[in-house]
Amino acid sequence: MKTISRILRLWALYGKMDLLWITRDFKQFLAWGISDVIVSISSIFAMALLAERFSGIGVWSTPQIEFMLGFSVVNRALLEVFFGFNIAFISRRIGRGQLDHVLIQPQPMWMTLLTEGFSPFFGSLTLLPGVGLMVWSFLHLHLKLTYSWVCLLFLLQSSSLVISLAFQFIWGSIAFWAPRAAEEISSSTMNLMQTLKSYPLEGLGVGMTVTLLSVLPVGFLGWFPCRALLGIDKSPMALWGTPLAAVIASALTLLIFGKGMQRYGRTGSQRYTNQGHRG
Repeated sequence: MKTISRILRLWALYGKMDLLWITRDFKQFLAWGISDVIVSISSIFAMALLAERFSGIGVWSTPQIEFMLGFSVVNRALLEVFFGFNIAFISRRIGRGQLDHVLIQPQPMWMTLLTEGFSPFFGSLTLLPGVGLMVWSFLHLHLKLTYSWVCLLFLLQSSSLVISLAFQFIWGSIAFWAPRAAEEISSSTMNLMQTLKSYPLEGLGVGMTVTLLSVLPVGFLGWFPCRALLGIDKSPMALWGTPLAAVIASALTLLIFGKGMQRYGRTGSQRYTNQGHRG
Protein backbone atom coordinates (compact mmCIF):
# COMPACT_ATOMS: atom_id res chain seq x y z
CA MET A 1 0.00 0.00 0.00
CA LYS A 2 2.86 2.38 0.75
CA THR A 3 4.32 1.77 -2.71
CA ILE A 4 0.99 2.43 -4.42
CA SER A 5 0.46 5.55 -2.32
CA ARG A 6 3.90 6.82 -3.29
CA ILE A 7 3.27 6.19 -6.98
CA LEU A 8 -0.04 8.06 -6.79
CA ARG A 9 1.64 11.00 -5.05
CA LEU A 10 4.36 11.11 -7.68
CA TRP A 11 1.77 10.97 -10.47
CA ALA A 12 -0.05 13.88 -8.82
CA LEU A 13 3.21 15.83 -8.57
CA TYR A 14 4.24 15.23 -12.18
CA GLY A 15 0.68 15.87 -13.35
CA LYS A 16 0.79 19.27 -11.65
CA MET A 17 4.17 19.98 -13.26
CA ASP A 18 2.72 18.98 -16.64
CA LEU A 19 -0.14 21.43 -16.15
CA LEU A 20 2.26 24.21 -15.19
CA TRP A 21 4.44 23.40 -18.17
CA ILE A 22 1.65 23.63 -20.75
CA THR A 23 0.14 26.80 -19.26
CA ARG A 24 3.50 28.57 -19.14
CA ASP A 25 3.38 29.03 -22.90
CA PHE A 26 -0.11 28.19 -24.15
CA LYS A 27 0.69 28.96 -27.80
CA GLN A 28 3.57 26.50 -27.79
CA PHE A 29 1.35 23.92 -26.10
CA LEU A 30 -1.30 24.30 -28.81
CA ALA A 31 1.30 24.09 -31.58
CA TRP A 32 2.82 20.89 -30.22
CA GLY A 33 -0.51 19.40 -29.22
CA ILE A 34 -2.21 20.06 -32.54
CA SER A 35 0.85 18.69 -34.37
CA ASP A 36 0.66 15.46 -32.34
CA VAL A 37 -3.07 15.12 -33.06
CA ILE A 38 -2.47 15.61 -36.79
CA VAL A 39 0.32 13.03 -36.81
CA SER A 40 -1.83 10.51 -34.90
CA ILE A 41 -4.82 10.96 -37.18
CA SER A 42 -2.76 10.95 -40.38
CA SER A 43 -1.22 7.60 -39.39
CA ILE A 44 -4.65 5.94 -39.61
CA PHE A 45 -6.39 8.15 -42.17
CA ALA A 46 -5.42 6.12 -45.23
CA MET A 47 -6.77 2.88 -43.75
CA ALA A 48 -9.98 4.61 -42.66
CA LEU A 49 -10.54 5.93 -46.19
CA LEU A 50 -9.90 2.48 -47.71
CA ALA A 51 -12.37 0.89 -45.32
CA GLU A 52 -14.98 3.51 -46.17
CA ARG A 53 -14.40 3.22 -49.90
CA PHE A 54 -14.69 -0.59 -50.01
CA SER A 55 -17.21 -0.98 -47.16
CA GLY A 56 -14.67 -2.80 -45.03
CA ILE A 57 -11.52 -4.82 -45.58
CA GLY A 58 -11.72 -8.61 -45.73
CA VAL A 59 -13.77 -9.94 -42.82
CA TRP A 60 -13.70 -6.53 -41.15
CA SER A 61 -16.60 -4.14 -41.62
CA THR A 62 -15.98 -0.39 -41.75
CA PRO A 63 -17.02 0.22 -38.10
CA GLN A 64 -14.79 -2.68 -36.99
CA ILE A 65 -11.82 -1.19 -38.85
CA GLU A 66 -12.53 2.18 -37.26
CA PHE A 67 -12.68 0.60 -33.80
CA MET A 68 -9.31 -1.05 -34.42
CA LEU A 69 -7.85 2.27 -35.57
CA GLY A 70 -9.19 4.00 -32.47
CA PHE A 71 -7.71 1.26 -30.30
CA SER A 72 -4.29 1.76 -31.86
CA VAL A 73 -4.46 5.54 -31.47
CA VAL A 74 -5.31 5.13 -27.79
CA ASN A 75 -2.29 2.85 -27.44
CA ARG A 76 0.05 5.57 -28.75
CA ALA A 77 -1.71 8.21 -26.64
CA LEU A 78 -1.27 6.17 -23.45
CA LEU A 79 2.45 6.01 -24.17
CA GLU A 80 2.42 9.81 -24.30
CA VAL A 81 0.36 10.10 -21.11
CA PHE A 82 2.34 7.71 -18.92
CA PHE A 83 5.78 7.57 -20.54
CA GLY A 84 6.41 10.99 -22.02
CA PHE A 85 9.57 13.05 -21.66
CA ASN A 86 11.65 10.38 -23.43
CA ILE A 87 10.73 7.45 -21.20
CA ALA A 88 9.17 5.65 -24.16
CA PHE A 89 12.12 6.89 -26.25
CA ILE A 90 14.51 5.29 -23.79
CA SER A 91 17.48 5.21 -26.17
CA ARG A 92 17.67 8.99 -25.83
CA ARG A 93 17.97 8.74 -22.05
CA ILE A 94 20.66 6.07 -22.34
CA GLY A 95 22.57 7.47 -25.30
CA ARG A 96 22.65 11.03 -23.99
CA GLY A 97 23.87 9.97 -20.57
CA GLN A 98 20.63 11.10 -18.94
CA LEU A 99 20.14 7.75 -17.25
CA ASP A 100 22.35 9.14 -14.48
CA HIS A 101 19.51 11.52 -13.64
CA VAL A 102 17.32 8.49 -12.94
CA LEU A 103 19.93 6.59 -10.95
CA ILE A 104 20.60 9.41 -8.49
CA GLN A 105 16.94 9.67 -7.50
CA PRO A 106 16.23 8.49 -3.89
CA GLN A 107 13.89 5.76 -5.11
CA PRO A 108 14.04 2.58 -7.23
CA MET A 109 14.72 3.13 -10.91
CA TRP A 110 11.54 1.29 -11.93
CA MET A 111 9.45 3.74 -9.91
CA THR A 112 11.15 6.73 -11.51
CA LEU A 113 10.58 5.33 -15.01
CA LEU A 114 6.95 4.57 -14.15
CA THR A 115 6.13 8.04 -12.81
CA GLU A 116 8.56 10.61 -14.24
CA GLY A 117 6.99 10.63 -17.70
CA PHE A 118 3.40 11.14 -16.49
CA SER A 119 1.92 13.95 -18.60
CA PRO A 120 -1.89 13.68 -18.44
CA PHE A 121 -2.66 17.12 -19.84
CA PHE A 122 -0.31 17.19 -22.79
CA GLY A 123 -0.89 13.53 -23.66
CA SER A 124 -4.68 13.82 -23.46
CA LEU A 125 -4.79 15.75 -26.74
CA THR A 126 -3.90 12.58 -28.65
CA LEU A 127 -6.01 10.40 -26.35
CA LEU A 128 -9.32 12.15 -27.07
CA PRO A 129 -9.46 11.43 -30.85
CA GLY A 130 -8.74 7.73 -30.25
CA VAL A 131 -11.37 7.41 -27.53
CA GLY A 132 -13.87 9.32 -29.67
CA LEU A 133 -13.30 7.03 -32.64
CA MET A 134 -13.71 3.92 -30.47
CA VAL A 135 -16.97 5.21 -28.97
CA TRP A 136 -18.36 6.25 -32.37
CA SER A 137 -17.56 2.88 -33.97
CA PHE A 138 -18.81 0.99 -30.89
CA LEU A 139 -22.21 2.63 -31.24
CA HIS A 140 -22.39 1.64 -34.90
CA LEU A 141 -21.44 -1.95 -34.10
CA HIS A 142 -24.38 -2.32 -31.69
CA LEU A 143 -22.27 -4.21 -29.18
CA LYS A 144 -23.44 -4.70 -25.60
CA LEU A 145 -21.49 -2.66 -23.09
CA THR A 146 -21.13 -5.14 -20.25
CA TYR A 147 -18.86 -5.16 -17.23
CA SER A 148 -16.94 -8.16 -18.56
CA TRP A 149 -16.42 -6.46 -21.94
CA VAL A 150 -15.06 -3.31 -20.27
CA CYS A 151 -12.70 -5.44 -18.15
CA LEU A 152 -11.54 -7.24 -21.30
CA LEU A 153 -10.96 -3.89 -23.03
CA PHE A 154 -8.88 -2.67 -20.08
CA LEU A 155 -6.88 -5.92 -19.98
CA LEU A 156 -6.14 -5.97 -23.70
CA GLN A 157 -5.35 -2.26 -23.95
CA SER A 158 -3.02 -2.52 -20.94
CA SER A 159 -1.32 -5.58 -22.43
CA SER A 160 -0.95 -3.81 -25.76
CA LEU A 161 0.63 -0.85 -23.99
CA VAL A 162 3.10 -3.14 -22.19
CA ILE A 163 4.09 -4.79 -25.48
CA SER A 164 4.61 -1.44 -27.18
CA LEU A 165 6.74 -0.12 -24.31
CA ALA A 166 8.71 -3.37 -24.04
CA PHE A 167 9.54 -3.22 -27.74
CA GLN A 168 10.92 0.29 -27.23
CA PHE A 169 13.04 -0.78 -24.26
CA ILE A 170 14.39 -3.88 -26.01
CA TRP A 171 15.63 -1.96 -29.03
CA GLY A 172 16.52 1.12 -26.99
CA SER A 173 18.89 -1.01 -24.90
CA ILE A 174 21.27 -1.08 -27.88
CA ALA A 175 22.28 2.42 -26.76
CA PHE A 176 24.05 0.87 -23.77
CA TRP A 177 26.59 -0.58 -26.21
CA ALA A 178 26.51 2.15 -28.89
CA PRO A 179 25.34 5.41 -27.25
CA ARG A 180 26.11 7.75 -30.14
CA ALA A 181 25.00 5.50 -32.98
CA ALA A 182 21.81 4.24 -31.25
CA GLU A 183 20.74 7.43 -29.49
CA GLU A 184 17.72 7.85 -31.80
CA ILE A 185 16.94 4.20 -32.46
CA SER A 186 13.76 4.50 -30.36
CA SER A 187 12.48 7.12 -32.80
CA SER A 188 12.91 4.70 -35.68
CA THR A 189 11.28 1.78 -33.88
CA MET A 190 8.39 3.97 -32.73
CA ASN A 191 7.77 5.23 -36.27
CA LEU A 192 7.93 1.67 -37.60
CA MET A 193 5.36 0.43 -35.09
CA GLN A 194 3.03 3.37 -35.65
CA THR A 195 3.24 3.05 -39.43
CA LEU A 196 2.28 -0.64 -39.52
CA LYS A 197 -0.19 -0.80 -36.62
CA SER A 198 -3.23 0.18 -38.71
CA TYR A 199 -3.38 -2.84 -40.99
CA PRO A 200 -5.52 -5.95 -40.43
CA LEU A 201 -3.30 -8.96 -41.01
CA GLU A 202 -5.83 -11.33 -42.59
CA GLY A 203 -4.59 -12.64 -45.90
CA LEU A 204 -0.91 -12.63 -44.98
CA GLY A 205 1.10 -15.82 -45.02
CA VAL A 206 1.76 -17.70 -41.81
CA GLY A 207 5.41 -16.62 -41.73
CA MET A 208 4.62 -12.92 -42.10
CA THR A 209 1.80 -13.07 -39.55
CA VAL A 210 4.06 -14.75 -36.99
CA THR A 211 6.74 -12.12 -37.65
CA LEU A 212 4.28 -9.29 -37.06
CA LEU A 213 3.25 -10.91 -33.78
CA SER A 214 6.77 -11.64 -32.49
CA VAL A 215 9.87 -9.95 -33.90
CA LEU A 216 7.85 -6.87 -34.88
CA PRO A 217 4.72 -7.12 -32.70
CA VAL A 218 2.56 -4.54 -34.49
CA GLY A 219 -0.32 -7.01 -34.61
CA PHE A 220 -0.78 -6.61 -30.86
CA LEU A 221 -1.33 -2.84 -31.13
CA GLY A 222 -4.75 -3.24 -32.70
CA TRP A 223 -5.48 -6.18 -34.96
CA PHE A 224 -5.09 -9.16 -32.60
CA PRO A 225 -6.75 -7.77 -29.43
CA CYS A 226 -9.61 -6.25 -31.42
CA ARG A 227 -10.40 -9.64 -32.93
CA ALA A 228 -11.31 -10.75 -29.41
CA LEU A 229 -13.08 -7.52 -28.43
CA LEU A 230 -15.27 -7.50 -31.53
CA GLY A 231 -16.02 -11.23 -31.52
CA ILE A 232 -14.28 -11.89 -34.83
CA ASP A 233 -12.22 -14.64 -33.19
CA LYS A 234 -13.74 -16.31 -30.13
CA SER A 235 -10.95 -18.79 -29.49
CA PRO A 236 -9.09 -18.84 -26.14
CA MET A 237 -5.88 -17.81 -27.93
CA ALA A 238 -7.52 -14.63 -29.21
CA LEU A 239 -8.61 -13.83 -25.66
CA TRP A 240 -5.38 -14.60 -23.83
CA GLY A 241 -2.79 -14.20 -26.59
CA THR A 242 -2.18 -10.49 -26.00
CA PRO A 243 -1.74 -10.74 -22.18
CA LEU A 244 0.55 -13.76 -22.69
CA ALA A 245 2.63 -11.83 -25.22
CA ALA A 246 2.86 -8.93 -22.75
CA VAL A 247 4.28 -11.26 -20.08
CA ILE A 248 6.85 -12.71 -22.50
CA ALA A 249 7.83 -9.25 -23.76
CA SER A 250 8.23 -8.00 -20.18
CA ALA A 251 10.49 -10.92 -19.26
CA LEU A 252 12.62 -10.37 -22.36
CA THR A 253 12.85 -6.65 -21.59
CA LEU A 254 14.01 -7.28 -18.04
CA LEU A 255 16.69 -9.64 -19.34
CA ILE A 256 18.06 -7.36 -22.08
CA PHE A 257 17.72 -4.08 -20.18
CA GLY A 258 19.27 -5.74 -17.13
CA LYS A 259 22.28 -6.80 -19.21
CA GLY A 260 22.57 -3.24 -20.45
CA MET A 261 22.43 -1.87 -16.92
CA GLN A 262 25.23 -4.21 -15.90
CA ARG A 263 27.38 -2.79 -18.69
CA TYR A 264 26.37 0.75 -17.76
CA GLY A 265 27.43 0.04 -14.19
CA ARG A 266 30.92 -0.83 -15.43
CA THR A 267 31.40 1.84 -18.09
CA GLY A 268 29.06 4.68 -17.15
CA SER A 269 28.27 7.42 -19.64
CA GLN A 270 30.97 8.69 -21.98
CA ARG A 271 28.89 11.56 -23.32
CA TYR A 272 29.05 14.16 -20.56
CA THR A 273 31.76 16.80 -20.71
CA ASN A 274 32.93 18.73 -17.68
CA GLN A 275 30.31 21.36 -18.56
CA GLY A 276 27.59 18.77 -17.98
CA HIS A 277 26.22 18.24 -21.49
CA ARG A 278 26.62 15.77 -24.32
CA GLY A 279 29.99 15.44 -25.93
